[in-house]
Amino acid sequence: MSASKHAPGTFNWFECATRDAAKAKSFYTRLFGWEAMEVPMPGGAGAYTILKAGGEDIAGLYQMAGPQFEGVPSNWATYVAVENVDETLTRAATLGGQAMMPAMDVPGVGRIGFLQDPTGAAIGIALLDQHPGTSDKGPFGWSELATRDTARAKAFYTELFNWTAKPDPKNEYTEFQVGGRSVAGMMAMKPQQGNMPPNWTPYVMVDDCDSVAKKAGELGGQVYMPPMTIENVGRFTIFADPSGAVLAAIKLTHPM
Repeated sequence: MSASKHAPGTFNWFECATRDAAKAKSFYTRLFGWEAMEVPMPGGAGAYTILKAGGEDIAGLYQMAGPQFEGVPSNWATYVAVENVDETLTRAATLGGQAMMPAMDVPGVGRIGFLQDPTGAAIGIALLDQHPGTSDKGPFGWSELATRDTARAKAFYTELFNWTAKPDPKNEYTEFQVGGRSVAGMMAMKPQQGNMPPNWTPYVMVDDCDSVAKKAGELGGQVYMPPMTIENVGRFTIFADPSGAVLAAIKLTHPM
């Protein structure tokens, strides 16, 4: 496969770590019409599922197994393209973050790492020099950070990834941009979110937000945010698959 063409600072992969890979695979293929292809993981660690749309790789899915995943709930992770994974992890530590796992090589893919920002949110980083990464045709098109300390998170990510922050005071929202193009968003967590940890949530672009939310519930998922409209942005919903991994879907008012 060819190397990723994702520019540094943009999102180049999305990945579901789940307690029930079979159920999660069935859920997403039925919900979005995605295809699934199994590939062996290094060291005989089972299979890794490549999720596809229109024949293009868009995301991955794998079964969490082993003591390293003890107490870790099912989740969706998002990866940012970097030029050097090791240097990025080291720099994250100087900015108040910390490495969650050492940088590692994935045969046929590239080098990846995972870090936690100073506010507690986890995010992946990747240099995909042997794989194209997620399709630039979609359907994944946005990632959003929910945190209790937006000022600290803004300082961290703008320094680490060279993102530009574009505030939207009206909606109490911040967009992160790369080369003048918005690639991600950030919002402050609300008191009603209780003890939920800060987190990144990927967004899937859809044609009908309401039908996705309805079908997610019918397939055994849980809708956390019923479809709602944000003026001049679009209509979105947030839901969890049957194993508890959280994902968002949005119908944009003005497609990107």
